[in-house]
Amino acid sequence: MSAATATLRPTEPFPLPSGLSLARRLKLLLSFSRADLSVSPVDEWQLKSALLAFLRNPPLSLSLLQDSDLSVSRLPDLQKRRRDDPVASGILYVRDLSFLRPGNRTGDNEAEKMTPEQEEKKYSQWRSSLVEKLDGIDLNLKGVMYRMSVEIPASDDFTAMKKSWEDFYASELFSARNPVRKIAKRPDTILVRGVPSRWFAETRISSKASTLVTHTIFSALGKIRTLNISNDDELEEKKDETNKGLISGLNCKVWVQFESYDDFHNAMKALCGRSLEKEGSRLKVNYDVTWDREGFFRNAQCEPAYNKLEETDAPVHGRKKHYTSRIESDHRKRFRD
Repeated sequence: MSAATATLRPTEPFPLPSGLSLARRLKLLLSFSRADLSVSPVDEWQLKSALLAFLRNPPLSLSLLQDSDLSVSRLPDLQKRRRDDPVASGILYVRDLSFLRPGNRTGDNEAEKMTPEQEEKKYSQWRSSLVEKLDGIDLNLKGVMYRMSVEIPASDDFTAMKKSWEDFYASELFSARNPVRKIAKRPDTILVRGVPSRWFAETRISSKASTLVTHTIFSALGKIRTLNISNDDELEEKKDETNKGLISGLNCKVWVQFESYDDFHNAMKALCGRSLEKEGSRLKVNYDVTWDREGFFRNAQCEPAYNKLEETDAPVHGRKKHYTSRIESDHRKRFRD
């Protein structure tokens, strides 16, 4: 199964079991700050409308961009912010990437000759060009100027994420007292957050994520050693701080440990920069993916062993300690009188 992820082209979807699929999209984080001395309130609707018009018209010509692909929200406590601080933030999704496929313009023969690596390079160049064109532009909303800054989230940049774990383990290797004896490590565990629990549940049985179903889905990305599922309430609370109790348990986070580094590498590459979609549903889940640097399964393996050892010794030491404390207590009481 990992061979499919290794040859995955950047613009094609990746099918998963249970009617799921990974669809490629571009995600950009936006922030807006004032470019003049105006103190008028931020109009989110006008800001979104002006930006959509700019994106859909030349020179960018993203004509298939939907209204739901752009969200703009005003930041709180604007009176307490400095003039250079952002006053609004937003997220932009570009989901239609068909124009990057060479077969759409020059014929299928050229598309077949282009390797996945060449398509990935073409996509990276287009993404960098789009970020350069959007970063630093000024939006004029009825005389009020806003300056927009753009960045690619870390969970969508596979090259930067790969460099982060290589630097992390390289620094861990050279920081040891005996670097010659220390064995170089490589990551093997990914963490996926913000996926709907019901999509990983057993149909007509439960709405909670099932280990069996989750294992079947992620096995399409590589050979799995173990996995763990838990509610992602922390992420939900950040999205909706007013109704924390009402949305608890809707999303889950999954740790997946793969048998080999190659499977981990290919799975991470397949998950980066994609949305999770389900057949028959219009929902597009924009999850967060990263690699586990805390050693989740390594710590989990140590804890049960420690607890088991503690439970084994607990009856002996517990009785001895209790017996000794009772004698000492009686002894103190006896001579206190």
